[in-house]
Amino acid sequence: MARSKPTDATAPSGKAGRAPKDGGRGRSSAPTGSTASGAGKPAKAPKLDKKGQPKVGRLKKIAGQARMIKQAYGLTRKNDPKLPWIMLIAFVVVAGVIELIGILLSSPFLVLPLALISGGLAAMIIFGRRAQGSAYRQVEGQPGAAAWVLEGMRGDWRVTSGVAGTPQMDAVHRVLGRPGIVLVGEGVPNRVRGLIAQEKKKVARVVGDAPIYDVVVGDDEGQIPLRKLSAHVTKLPRNLTAAEVNSLGRRMSALGGQRMPVPGGPLPGGKQMSVSQRQVRRR
Repeated sequence: MARSKPTDATAPSGKAGRAPKDGGRGRSSAPTGSTASGAGKPAKAPKLDKKGQPKVGRLKKIAGQARMIKQAYGLTRKNDPKLPWIMLIAFVVVAGVIELIGILLSSPFLVLPLALISGGLAAMIIFGRRAQGSAYRQVEGQPGAAAWVLEGMRGDWRVTSGVAGTPQMDAVHRVLGRPGIVLVGEGVPNRVRGLIAQEKKKVARVVGDAPIYDVVVGDDEGQIPLRKLSAHVTKLPRNLTAAEVNSLGRRMSALGGQRMPVPGGPLPGGKQMSVSQRQVRRR
């Protein structure tokens, strides 16, 4: 007689009564959103440059520089209508001279690329100088012009604009760099020299033996023209090391920063000076 299988009336029927597929080992399920391919992992942090800013691709940098040069060209051409013709003449003259040398050497086609590159370089040099001159002509005599020049200097220069001033928009700007401390005044000379003397006393109590230079911007005797301000400051002797500059910067923080409202850049014709003109001037 066949033996019958025991039945359990209380056991649930169907899939509900089956054991877990993992054999009951107690493995927890994967967290929501995670997959075998690694989806759900936190995104990688962008690479940073030396200044702590996200790195920009080389092509994006080139495109950005091209846009700035185009903008600067348009602004400069408005104030300097002869710019295209002068650039064209520079290109033709330089390229023509080099190509003539190639013809004399019986290698005109071999020298042609060099002639075109040299002509283009000459045109860009002319453009940079004309753009720089145009920018200086626009900002000269405007409040904050010296601060605009100082902030555009290349290198490790720590500029604090408007550390002292008068209601008549005379101002003194403080620059920290390898030469030491440079106090730059702009405005009416008599008032500016008094401001510089007061600021020099304050700075001397903090900086110790570090050199302190003073400069008054202007076209009179003993003053530095605005267009030569950047060159004058950068040519000062290097008296401090980079470590000493950092240490001095921490001590200078006790003096505080800007104390008077100085424009972030001069306002020629009622308009803020564009970033592209600053970039061209730095070149």
